Amino acid sequence: MSGNVTLTRALLRGPLKVRFRPGLSEDAFWRLCQQNPQLDFERTAWGDLVIVAPAGADSDSRNTELTGQLWLWNRSNGDPGCVFGPSAGFTLPNTAVRGPDASWISRERWEMLPRGDRERFAHICPEFVVEIRSRSDRKRELRAKMREYLANGAQLGWLIDPTIKARTVEIYRPDLPLEVLKCPDTLSGEDILPGFVLDLKGILLD
Repeated sequence: MSGNVTLTRALLRGPLKVRFRPGLSEDAFWRLCQQNPQLDFERTAWGDLVIVAPAGADSDSRNTELTGQLWLWNRSNGDPGCVFGPSAGFTLPNTAVRGPDASWISRERWEMLPRGDRERFAHICPEFVVEIRSRSDRKRELRAKMREYLANGAQLGWLIDPTIKARTVEIYRPDLPLEVLKCPDTLSGEDILPGFVLDLKGILLD
């Protein structure tokens, strides 16, 4: 019991990293995730385990609003790709397994993957990724994840920080400087998601 309490308190301060030497293998990581569905896990490129507490109600509401808008855009435009929420994990080219809060992969790239791969942590980096910061998230680590997505093939990334002291969006694009917006009302999907405009009410702005 005391071990569970200690783990819970640690997770309230942010994701907990557990170092494995040698690194946690792909199969071992998959089994661990299946045996502990109450927790969210990621794996770093070095094989370290990252334990993340389930999202709070406020964070989940913001995430649902975001993925809902993205799904509606995708459906109304003839399903050009696949929309994923925070429970989906992807094995990036650098071997890290990451689960963005929202992501999108073009249908052509998705359907090139073997079905067996799609049923696990697919070996692909989404073209579009979003992370929404919660109060327990360390911004430094989220920024590192955004840079990792770009280095592994993402074409557009948004880091949304709805905390009261911030209310900012950081926009990540390959080979371009970081763009920071303060309290924008909307965000454009640009050339990656043509015609998609995200209404930030209920996501960044209450």
